[in-house]
Amino acid sequence: MGAMDAETKVASFRVREFDMEKDLAAAEELERRCQVGLCGDNADGDENGGKRKTKKKKKRGMSLSVEQVGDPLARIRHAPEHVMLVAEYGDEEEMVGMIKACVKMVARGGGKKPASSSSSSSGKRQPPAYVKVACLLGLRVSPSHRRQGIATALVERAEAWCRARGAAHATMATTSSNAASLALFAGRFGYAPFRRPEFLGRPVHAHRLPIPSSHRVFHLPPPLAAAAYARLLPPDSAEFLPADLPQLLAHKLTLGTFVAVESNPPAYSEPSFAVLSVWDATRAMRLRVRGAPALLRATLAAVRALDRGAPWMRVPSIPDIFRPFGAYLLYGLRMSGPDGPALLRSLCHHAHNIAGKNPACAVVAADVAPDDPAAAAVPRWRRFSCDEDVWCIKSLRNNGGAGDGADDEDDDWAAPAPPGTVLFVDPREF
Repeated sequence: MGAMDAETKVASFRVREFDMEKDLAAAEELERRCQVGLCGDNADGDENGGKRKTKKKKKRGMSLSVEQVGDPLARIRHAPEHVMLVAEYGDEEEMVGMIKACVKMVARGGGKKPASSSSSSSGKRQPPAYVKVACLLGLRVSPSHRRQGIATALVERAEAWCRARGAAHATMATTSSNAASLALFAGRFGYAPFRRPEFLGRPVHAHRLPIPSSHRVFHLPPPLAAAAYARLLPPDSAEFLPADLPQLLAHKLTLGTFVAVESNPPAYSEPSFAVLSVWDATRAMRLRVRGAPALLRATLAAVRALDRGAPWMRVPSIPDIFRPFGAYLLYGLRMSGPDGPALLRSLCHHAHNIAGKNPACAVVAADVAPDDPAAAAVPRWRRFSCDEDVWCIKSLRNNGGAGDGADDEDDDWAAPAPPGTVLFVDPREF
């Protein structure tokens, strides 16, 4: 593979790096034509892969879709090494495809590492605490130019770019119902289904949600938040925890890290607490509910009208979710102690109340692993939640890249995670 600025010609299209000044308008138009589903997958289920596909409620025909706004590199710009590739077609140089990729250091997880002596005696090399991982995002191919090898060329170039920068693994995400995306990545490129996080969303109501008087919520400054997560999420027990977590916690779009404790905990009980961080995603994307029954639309509109006319009744009205709206994302959800679930629910209520102050925010959501105890404590609305997400992973070490293959035996990251391992979902890549 030649240098990235060299053009790769396949049939009548070519792949090159994205140019912000030249390509911004065309990239936005391509995004619109692809009718992107929730979190980035292509909603029509062709050869495109992406982050995740539309969350469809089959019986009611409802789905959530996402529209990226503003900076097209927003989901990858935080990584020190990132790229966006575009495919041009014909002499007119029409943009017909694109893909984003970034390379970053993340925690490998895998449970407590044995002592070096026992490790050497067994002959196995333990995986490092942090590894360099590539993330492929936002693969798009224009509906009028599919089945011409464009998606394949884009993925191959993106993988080569990541491999050249030392990435040991590449990841992507889709949904179990996106057969075309799975066929491309799992079938053609050898990605293995990996983890299945749940998307848990809840609309922002017009009125504040209650927090028990026995629960106290504190706002942690970024340095203290980083110290707390260092104890709660050590790299040997967390997957995909970014090495730059302190920078994420101090990011301008992280609205805060909050901890909840009991005001007067029982003396005979172990202390309980909960912690989470809130990310403002309203500036980078817009969600929209599609395919809703007319009766549901009319009912929610009537409830909003009633609430505006009689606010003292505190009717649980929600914003107009049939127009584009923004979201706040919860990450780093942890809890401990017998009252941990109740405290985590209080923190979710606190995040909801923060979101209520932002007219652009209509939903508070979290991505968590289904076996994470925190998942059961997160309030959600069925129509805004989904368990179809599928993360896929592939080793890049057997393809002429970094590494000599010596670690292949310990490289099976697609195996089930050890009990107690936490899956960390970075809100910057949502």
